[in-house]
Amino acid sequence: MYRRVSSMEPLLPGAGCGALAELSAEVFKKAGELKRALPAASARQEVAKLVREMNSYYSNLIEGHKTLPRDIEKALRQDFSEQPEAKRNQQLSVAHIKTEQTMRELLAAQAEIDVYSSDFVCWLHHEFYRHMPQTEWFTTSQTGQRYALLPGALRDYNVDVGRHTPPAHDCLGRFLERFHAFYGSGRILATERLVAIAAAHHRLAWIHPFGDGNGRVARLQSQAALIRAGVDGDGLWTLSRGLARAKPVYFRLLEAADRQRADDYDGRGNLSDKALAEFCGFFLRGMLDQIEFMIGLISPFALRARIDHYLRFVRTDLDGRLRGHLGKLLGRLCVDGALPRGAVAGILGLKDTASRDVIRKALAQGLVSSSSAKGALRIAFPEEVRECYFPQLFTDLPVDGT
Repeated sequence: MYRRVSSMEPLLPGAGCGALAELSAEVFKKAGELKRALPAASARQEVAKLVREMNSYYSNLIEGHKTLPRDIEKALRQDFSEQPEAKRNQQLSVAHIKTEQTMRELLAAQAEIDVYSSDFVCWLHHEFYRHMPQTEWFTTSQTGQRYALLPGALRDYNVDVGRHTPPAHDCLGRFLERFHAFYGSGRILATERLVAIAAAHHRLAWIHPFGDGNGRVARLQSQAALIRAGVDGDGLWTLSRGLARAKPVYFRLLEAADRQRADDYDGRGNLSDKALAEFCGFFLRGMLDQIEFMIGLISPFALRARIDHYLRFVRTDLDGRLRGHLGKLLGRLCVDGALPRGAVAGILGLKDTASRDVIRKALAQGLVSSSSAKGALRIAFPEEVRECYFPQLFTDLPVDGT
């Protein structure tokens, strides 16, 4: 059982530095492309809302729970299943979405918040569990022992996690202090910043500060660090999708990085340097893959083509002329993000009365939204259009990861 903070070394991998630096540079480059791929801020905000739901969906899958997108939508409207397990999965999804949203608002409002501090890590845990019913405030050990779980409080008992025995509970404060002192310092080079986020993800999971919820907190903390590093793309991509799609590899590399160093060629710390480097490489490649996936998905021209396909081949129940008008309106909203209602007549080449009828029907179909009866129009992504607009955004993966 670990009691000395030096047991967590190395905190950055020494192996493969050149390859990791090249991966980092590519991630920074692609993250910039992602923000430019969808120029309209309001359109990015609508996609980001969808990505938050996607993030909760994949985070649930990683933890062994599946909640379908339509069930997440229902849960956000407080429409929960009568089946206990399905309802619990919905509650987990809503808790994740609300925690991420609050986290983003907090980071935007308070630039001084250090996302590596123990206060922030504990806040994430507290924020998540405060959205769960108190009947969920417990955890069960591998031996079947049941422990109370207090949101935001460090565990006060010792645990085993698979083959790994995390630090003793009475030393958790010191380990988190060391975690903060290193990863939150200004000494980390720009070329190592993303590598540090990846390494910190493992080391926080290795510390295992809470009785339960450590995986979710680690992924949310990594997301917060990505926001601070400027590669979050305004919430247009999610780490969890990449990790869930490679769940067996993710878990295998996490476990490998738990192990002590193999020999004198495996770094100088207590833990394996090579294994940490391999995990960081996997983490960065996953980031790059997900950013590139979203670039292809949200490009305005590609998105407009998929919207046209939806209107022409899926919504055959609508009048042909209406479908044509809706295609023009939604295509313009892809580029501009929001439009005043008075501009629609000119865009569609219709008289005011006819344009108002198109707007009314677009709102009724949920294809556009507006904050008021006379407010500007924004593009919307209701559940029924998502598979056409954003294919493979929600991939039907098995919960066991195989």
